[in-house]
Amino acid sequence: MNLAQRLGFVKDTKLVMIHADDAGLSHSKNRATIQALQFGMVNSYSMMVPCPWFYEMAAFAKNNPRYDYGVHLTLTCEWQYYKFGPMLPATEVPSLVDENGHFFKKREMLAMNATIEDVEKELNAQIQGALRMGLHPTHLDSHMYSVGARHDFFEVYKKLGEKYGLPVMINGQLLEMVGLDPEKYIQESDFLVDQVYYGTFERFRSAGLNDYYAEVFENLVCGLNIILIHPAFDDHEMKGITVDHPNFGSAWRQIDFDFFTNEANRSKLAANNIQPITWGEIGKAMKKVRL
Repeated sequence: MNLAQRLGFVKDTKLVMIHADDAGLSHSKNRATIQALQFGMVNSYSMMVPCPWFYEMAAFAKNNPRYDYGVHLTLTCEWQYYKFGPMLPATEVPSLVDENGHFFKKREMLAMNATIEDVEKELNAQIQGALRMGLHPTHLDSHMYSVGARHDFFEVYKKLGEKYGLPVMINGQLLEMVGLDPEKYIQESDFLVDQVYYGTFERFRSAGLNDYYAEVFENLVCGLNIILIHPAFDDHEMKGITVDHPNFGSAWRQIDFDFFTNEANRSKLAANNIQPITWGEIGKAMKKVRL
């Protein structure tokens, strides 16, 4: 039984969520996310609580509760010059930061240095930070899927979902991406996303992301599909943040914005009989059925 059936849909239903990661990262990111929600196909997003522009996006979320949003749990900062660190003072979670008090750039560095106690304290603080702002998140997910950098981090991630009564994004492809064995760490009781799609640097450099996303629309599976995108504008702000980092850089993010705000592309969803769904709708269904 696929997830669509477990949520009460017929067996061959293709559910899709077009989800914008990294809200709060920058002003450019926020502007693009908001426009993609208002005028495009994006129907869910998640916010990076430790980032400087989180407060702008939190204000939007409070004033526009009809849009679905979650907490983008953050333990890494991949940018060369644009830096941020934990919500908690670095002295309280010293294993999560480098010599300058910033998050590590890579999951591997996080896995090598972090203690499970500091990971749990910081992720809990990020959720609490969102709640203190008066937000009502619909789910938890993770920046760079760093919650999978070690299996004990992943267990904390699931435990926080239970603690706050929120679904967490779990998918075998994402676990494989970060080096965890899905067969070993996904339990039968876990809420599992059937298929996750995200652009790769190889596609970005070669055939292009527009072709990739068009192919995704043609090949969605029956069940729950999530398309992860990172809309922003290819402006001076994002160019500065993503300098020397073309992978998910400013040009990539502009493509994401353009494709998913294009009306001709929106028509492809209807043509393929695809049913949009949000984390909020999934959360309500979870309360009615045993997932």
